Amino acid sequence: MQGRGMGVHYLPLILLLVHAQCGSVDGKREIPVGAIFHQVPDHSYESEIAFRYAIERVNMHEKHFELVPIVRYVSPEDSFKTERKVCELAAEGVTAVFGPSSILTSGIVGSICKTLEIPHIITHWDPEPLGGIEPDLQAMTINLYPEADVLSRALADLIVDYSWKSFTIIYDTDEGLMRLKDILQIHGPSDAPITVRQIDDDPDYRPLLKDIQSSGESHIILEIRPDRILELLRQAKEVKMLEEYQSYIITSLDAHTIDFEELRYSRSNITALRLMDTKSFDIKNAVHDWEQGEARMKRQFRVSPEHVHTESALYNDAVKIYATAIRELDATEEITPSRLSCGSKNLRQWPFGLRIINYMKVKTEHGITGPIIFDDFGRRAHFHLDIIELSKDDGFKKIATWDPTHGVNYTRSQGEVYSQIVESLQNKTFIVASRIGAPFLMFKEKKDGEFLEGNNRFEGYSLELIDGISKILGFQYRMELVPDGKYGSYNKVTKKWDGLVKYLLDRKADLAVCDLTITYERRTAVDFTMPFMTLGISILYAKPVQQPKDLFSFLSPLSLDVWIYMATAYLGVSVLLFVLSRMAPADWENPHPCKQDNDEVENIWDMFNALWLTMGSIMGQGCDILPKAISTRLVAGMWWFFALIMLSSYTANLAAFLTMERMDATIESAEDLAKQSKIKYGVVMGGSTMAFFQTSNFSTYQRMWASMESARPSVFTKSNDEGRDRVIKGKRMYAFLMESTSLEYITERYCDLTQIGGLLDSKGYGIAMPVNSPYRTAISGAVLKMQEEGKLYQLKTRWWKEMRGGGQCTEVPNSSQENELGIGNVGGVFVVLALGCLCAFIIGILEFMWNVRKVAVDEKVTPWDALKAELKFALNISVTSKPVHNTLSESTASGKSSLRSKSESRRGSELAGRGNQVRPAASLTNIDKIGFVFDKN
Repeated sequence: MQGRGMGVHYLPLILLLVHAQCGSVDGKREIPVGAIFHQVPDHSYESEIAFRYAIERVNMHEKHFELVPIVRYVSPEDSFKTERKVCELAAEGVTAVFGPSSILTSGIVGSICKTLEIPHIITHWDPEPLGGIEPDLQAMTINLYPEADVLSRALADLIVDYSWKSFTIIYDTDEGLMRLKDILQIHGPSDAPITVRQIDDDPDYRPLLKDIQSSGESHIILEIRPDRILELLRQAKEVKMLEEYQSYIITSLDAHTIDFEELRYSRSNITALRLMDTKSFDIKNAVHDWEQGEARMKRQFRVSPEHVHTESALYNDAVKIYATAIRELDATEEITPSRLSCGSKNLRQWPFGLRIINYMKVKTEHGITGPIIFDDFGRRAHFHLDIIELSKDDGFKKIATWDPTHGVNYTRSQGEVYSQIVESLQNKTFIVASRIGAPFLMFKEKKDGEFLEGNNRFEGYSLELIDGISKILGFQYRMELVPDGKYGSYNKVTKKWDGLVKYLLDRKADLAVCDLTITYERRTAVDFTMPFMTLGISILYAKPVQQPKDLFSFLSPLSLDVWIYMATAYLGVSVLLFVLSRMAPADWENPHPCKQDNDEVENIWDMFNALWLTMGSIMGQGCDILPKAISTRLVAGMWWFFALIMLSSYTANLAAFLTMERMDATIESAEDLAKQSKIKYGVVMGGSTMAFFQTSNFSTYQRMWASMESARPSVFTKSNDEGRDRVIKGKRMYAFLMESTSLEYITERYCDLTQIGGLLDSKGYGIAMPVNSPYRTAISGAVLKMQEEGKLYQLKTRWWKEMRGGGQCTEVPNSSQENELGIGNVGGVFVVLALGCLCAFIIGILEFMWNVRKVAVDEKVTPWDALKAELKFALNISVTSKPVHNTLSESTASGKSSLRSKSESRRGSELAGRGNQVRPAASLTNIDKIGFVFDKN
């Protein structure tokens, strides 16, 4: 843009000569219009050109009148000269005054125009609506620049749509801060703080930018003059404040005119507002007129439609809407200019001025700057804005529109946005922060002589998760460990974060992935993807110690003293029963009841039978012989009563004992922990589990937090592994509250630990990233895709149940098996049974051998022959009877008689010896003898 020079002052005369030569004034009335421009080296020259050639285009199409521009130049600070120039224009009979662009001088012009009722048309920002000044319906000023209050609301809507929770405002003038009124008002007292920084005339902005960088702020609003924007962003690039997580909003409506070529490839998001559509046919025509007109005047002027200043476009639209008003009113009444004087005592006003202003207020036009609609006070309250974003390919690119009715409306679909983000991820290298913690990230076990570096140093769920996402989206990554090894908690005293969250806030990493819980507090500092794993808080506790099995546990229901007393009572009652049965006449019975005249009776109650009766009673089995005397029956009855009580007591106590043996004094829920003080419990210091109890409003959890906080020694740990070790060493005197996923991993490998109760809450693990990261949607989509394909489940199964010792504790006994008695519980009964049977077998052998001896003596055979004969007969299971007398096949009758004689003699002596027990009623010869038939060799 060149060639302003002195030729500009002669431009009106030249234009008149051109029109005269072309015959443009044939029969046309001249209607002079005035304009005041500033003599400053800015874009005022472009605005003047826009003003003049807009008039020329109007004159080309008008048949009845011709607008004649009269231009004056003043300094932006010279109020006196401005007043004089306005009066000069009034004296020349101008029908309207355009400009100037200075707020100070524009007010003077507006005041004079109101007095003379000359339409005053301006194209700059006016602070009056924001300053609480009462609008004047009789004012003669029309402003095509967007109304200040509505423009402030547009900026506020953009901030809300971008979800900026905190930001820094950089401004250079007080008027600039006024333009952000709505932005400051939408921020509540409980929201994150807003930083407001003013810059002076010092061209070095680096100290300010470094302060903003150290504060961790990534959202910046630039409310500064357009000529300072590029230099500030250039210096921001030098101090690494133009990285991908920094976002800038430029409030100037002329941001699109700045050449951002050197910043196009910066990774920051730079957003601005634009009042015009630079690709419209109207603006291209206007630019063509400007260039061609200047070329005719032998002056060089070049400007692209994309770089037209807002003020120039507004001058073009201002002339257009003013000419429309003149045309419409002139059709009903001829508009005639009047020369007016500012200092005349008899002040005259132009009679058409108020009518023209009122018509312009109600008239709706569409110009280069979009729809032009005024309110009753001549302010442009309805307009459209383009929201533009600096792109690498096309400079500023339109991404959305805004209007007072619909707010922000994006012009590109979500699919297009997603595609652009995914495309930007190609070949990008992310720094992924994490922390060591099984099974999410662990150091890989080295083989002999193996050297590991980079990502190969690690293995685990987190590494494979981020690797799967990288394959879907096509980016590279580098794993780094956070120095302090913490997840990230906020210190209210220092007002700083630590751990992974701090690492992200310091822009040392792009992503953070581990068992990092999504919490409200962390969401205020960083963004999260959708959860890749859901979980809750649960209790890690030691299983009951399995007591060694006791084979003779059936003896436990009764003490040793009781067993001794019972054995003594058993023997004592048996002896008493034996003695009383010998004394009581009723227990002496006729052995042959059918022979009533039998003169002998016998007593069946020997010591063995007495012991058998008491044994059967105490065992609950009874006996086939019973006493008949009153005394012996009384003894038996008392013994049965005793046996009933002892047997019932033993049975009940045995059941209770076996039940208690399987039961253990333990906890089953968080409520059980809160109600007792014997078992201590704790959490990881600074983790989300600690924050859950610390901020909970539930009374049980509040009591638990108070108990943990006051416990000495401290129950807090630095890691889950330390908590696990404390549970193991605590021997059921310490419980650890942790997230269920980590708990599940531990119980898969430590079979003496278990999970107690259900989940205390529900939450999820997510991948963290800086706030408003452009990659959040893409990474969340990749996580969702892995979930739908079942890869997340496969990863969890692999690292929880298979790798690093997983699957050791997979057997889960069912409830019925837990209630069953094993051989270890009742093995003693089998031992007693086996010993009893063994004793019986030994006694049986002894009885058999004794019988063999008797047979050998009685039958006068060798013991070996008697043994073979008796054993052969015993093993012949088909024989169920045998003769009373054993005879030899070769014996003589005398031999048999002699044998019977000896047997009878021996039997008689035995009966004589047992005279106190049995009184023989007849000969009992050979009735006790059992023999075999022997073959004599």
